[in-house]
Amino acid sequence: MRKKIVAGNWKMNTLLGEGVELSKGVAAGLAAVPSDVKLVIAPPFTHLYAVADAIKGTSVSLGAQNCADQKSGAYTGEVSAAMLRSVNCEFVILGHSERREYYGENNDTLNRKMQLALENGLSPIFCVGEKLEEREAGRHFDVVGEQLRSVLFNLTAEQMASVVVAYEPVWAIGTGKTATASQAQEIHAFIRKTLREKFGALADEISILYGGSCKPSNAGELFSQPDIDGGLIGGASLKAGDFLEIAKSY
Repeated sequence: MRKKIVAGNWKMNTLLGEGVELSKGVAAGLAAVPSDVKLVIAPPFTHLYAVADAIKGTSVSLGAQNCADQKSGAYTGEVSAAMLRSVNCEFVILGHSERREYYGENNDTLNRKMQLALENGLSPIFCVGEKLEEREAGRHFDVVGEQLRSVLFNLTAEQMASVVVAYEPVWAIGTGKTATASQAQEIHAFIRKTLREKFGALADEISILYGGSCKPSNAGELFSQPDIDGGLIGGASLKAGDFLEIAKSY
């Protein structure tokens, strides 16, 4: 049975005190969330240690928004997978469209990051998705398929069992636009079908999250689709009430 996951990507938002209060707010509302829904919060690097302490003893999992593609060394400003694990991170977001677009991350970079994350016991949330012009040109299946095959197909089945996939239509991030439930289901089903090429029946056990402007008003419809196993939440994760409402949509 696939895990239901609702993960909050805070991006470059909140100061330390605000982040601690936000994480406490999420933890305080857990009782109303179905017990089979896993909540993950991914604050900025500066908050990780304090947020880990704030959610200690709860079922909320800590995630990071990125990790370095090197183990250690003279890489000023970078944070390694081992460092993340040392502050009790369980998840790390890799391949987010903003990292690809603004920081030039490519498949080679992501392959290195993926291996290091897995070697250090982190579960990668691997993001895929197409831009507006790619969707309008009818290339969304080609783009997403290439992203999957270029990185995930290099993993063993044992490694893949620790990976979560997040589909983020780039045209729906921060724009207020949202894929319809049927559009989202169509490409989630395509992702699962593509994973089946390499991993067979394991593909049916991989959680695939929707990551494009998911909010309390549309989460229920999205999560009711057979191949959508939760959400990678951006803006709505910055308010504990909204984030919890999304999780309660199950």
